[in-house]
Amino acid sequence: MVEHDVKDIAQAAAGRLKIEWAEQSMPVLRQVRERFAKEQPLKGIRLGACLHVTTETAVLMLTLKAGGAQLALCASNPLSTQDDTAAALVKEYDIAVYAHKGEDHARYYRHIEAVLTTRPQVTMDDGADLISQLHGAGRDLLGDVIGGTEETTTGVIRLRSMERDGVLAFPVIAVNDADTKHLFDNRYGTGQSTIDGILRATNILLAGRTVVVAGYGMCGRGVAARAKGMGAHVIVTEVEPLRALEAVMDGFPVMPMARATEVGDVFVTVTGNTSIIRREHFQRMKDGAILANSGHFNVEIELDPLAQLATGRRAVRPFVEEFTLPDGRRLYVLGEGRLINLAAAEGHPAAVMDMSFANQALAAEYMVKHGRSLAKKVHGVPREIDREIARLKLASMGVEIDELTAEQRAYLTSWTHGT
Repeated sequence: MVEHDVKDIAQAAAGRLKIEWAEQSMPVLRQVRERFAKEQPLKGIRLGACLHVTTETAVLMLTLKAGGAQLALCASNPLSTQDDTAAALVKEYDIAVYAHKGEDHARYYRHIEAVLTTRPQVTMDDGADLISQLHGAGRDLLGDVIGGTEETTTGVIRLRSMERDGVLAFPVIAVNDADTKHLFDNRYGTGQSTIDGILRATNILLAGRTVVVAGYGMCGRGVAARAKGMGAHVIVTEVEPLRALEAVMDGFPVMPMARATEVGDVFVTVTGNTSIIRREHFQRMKDGAILANSGHFNVEIELDPLAQLATGRRAVRPFVEEFTLPDGRRLYVLGEGRLINLAAAEGHPAAVMDMSFANQALAAEYMVKHGRSLAKKVHGVPREIDREIARLKLASMGVEIDELTAEQRAYLTSWTHGT
């Protein structure tokens, strides 16, 4: 058996069934895998991945393996691993996996180091932790790396910061910025899976409650729309004027967090930034307020100040921790402030991850072909990849669209036509 560190290898059979179920809803990635199996574009390439170890990620791993890649996978979040999926990848598919759901800080970084010991030539990140470690303790490995890919907004923010500071040592493709990723995965995937995670953890009724959504990017728009669709009264908080204006035009009240904390029943942070809900906000919240994060890292809700304020804390349900304040008010933090859609639920539906992970697979192929000639910066997904994924997805859904006529193409490329 390949090297691994998973919680229970005996869960492999159950994990395989879940992977096969997810694969049915991922027709684009299946088509990519069929081509990869024939052409072997990743043959002999050592690929190190730091992603959420879910059934959808497993389908991506099988696609990369079909293309000839030598794989090592670790988790990009301590609470996002599906242990049966991890076991299946090892035992059923012979892929090295290092991931435990609920792993502590030390084990999390030990698993990243395990991936780095394979000396990856291509990196694949969800949050940029693998790349961050490469540029720190793993600098001696940088010479092996052709390039990398990054899945999520938070990781792209970190990588652009590295580029700006002149420290990024190899090119990285921002998969998150592909239209077939952020317009669908972020909005429809995060929107549905975040609400799913909150409901699984709490079993509350959203209808009639006030839900405060911090951040109105694509993820925030998805959460706000889904909460509104379930009958909640939704308030948006923002720092970006254009996004705040869009939220207003979409029919949502917009206000500062300081005001929203006085009326909110459920709070969801989706900003990719730090310290969104702070000490002064806890002090103004209603008894019974529920706090959840869906913005990748567990820094959006300031948990240490909350713990300092509390006179008592206890786990009242799986993934629900109660903090009692001196005046008797109780605040409930979900999933330790980590990604609630993966901590308490199963992450995004396979149908939407189909496009996101097709981007990852094709971006990895592009990096192997062109990475050595690319500048050491953050690059967008080539437009032809984005369009091809959209075309394949539409075809899998049985949707046909029009094609431009020769006359229309000429019109769009001409400057001589006027009124």
